Amino acid sequence: MRVLGIETSCDETALAVYGHPPGEDRQTARLYGHVLHSQIAMHADYGGVVPELASRDHVQKLWPLLNALLDECELTAADIDAVAYTAGPGLVGALMVGACFATGFAWGRNLPVVRVHHMEGHLLAPMLDDPELKPPFVALLVSGGHSQLVAVHQPGEYELLGESLDDAAGEAFDKVAKMLELDYPGGPNVARLADTGDRTAMRFPRPMTDRPGLDMSFSGLKTFTRNVLAEGKAKHADIAAAFQEAVVDSLVIKSRRAIEATGYRQLVVAGGVSANRRLREVMDAAGRKAGFSIAYPRAEFCTDNGAMIALAGYRRAINGEARKNLEVLVTPRWPLSSLMVDSQT
Repeated sequence: MRVLGIETSCDETALAVYGHPPGEDRQTARLYGHVLHSQIAMHADYGGVVPELASRDHVQKLWPLLNALLDECELTAADIDAVAYTAGPGLVGALMVGACFATGFAWGRNLPVVRVHHMEGHLLAPMLDDPELKPPFVALLVSGGHSQLVAVHQPGEYELLGESLDDAAGEAFDKVAKMLELDYPGGPNVARLADTGDRTAMRFPRPMTDRPGLDMSFSGLKTFTRNVLAEGKAKHADIAAAFQEAVVDSLVIKSRRAIEATGYRQLVVAGGVSANRRLREVMDAAGRKAGFSIAYPRAEFCTDNGAMIALAGYRRAINGEARKNLEVLVTPRWPLSSLMVDSQT
């Protein structure tokens, strides 16, 4: 079982092959290879992702990337046993490009197809390097579009514990970057600027940490940042550092509470923001103090990638969830918790 994974949910076109060779069992499964084209340079002039441009670029890049991937893996199209694609959540046009490409490729070779939830891919990404990582655990999923705490009770069974009630953490980073007049993509640039600042120069609020519960909020931090900037007294680097510290503290506090609420002793941190160096430092310290372990994806698998989709597709395929179905179906808004009862409809 070798699965071709296709990721086109936003502004990365990515493909990968994950699985095990014929005659071997799933214990030998591995990542054969992965390729990725980022659209950052194309969207930079607009200060953010332009959905129509993203979709058109996916159309142009998928075939060349597939050929490059098969060459890298030393495979041919005949060696692929199933196709997995990101069906949501994401930009509907971008998702449709990947869905149509995956379904067409599968139809041409009479292969089954697996629809993959984008956030499930992120949740499983640490397993690309640590296949021994297994549920139960708590997952903190932090990206430009999502900030969620999820209890992973067993493979494929997810319970939403808490989420951001407004902006996702990554979205807040991007919006603060614009206030600080930093280039796109904003989040990494805020983090780099924060490294040069003094995070103790001022204190930003830690929203919703003074009340019980696991929901989060980051919108108020944008307003606080705007007001500090309007005063014109603080250095931009210090503002970036103080803002980042507030986001990090909020995520760590809520993650620690989720660990306490579930009784699980393993935390997975995944998604684009999981690459943030300061988040890892503070989270690791919290884990050592409270006695829980933490797993992260390697840096290249924190952001959107095909490897995580191929892995998620492989796991569902070997469980019998791949289907020979020509229906092209995407779900731009798709709750992760629905996978527990409704994984393929």
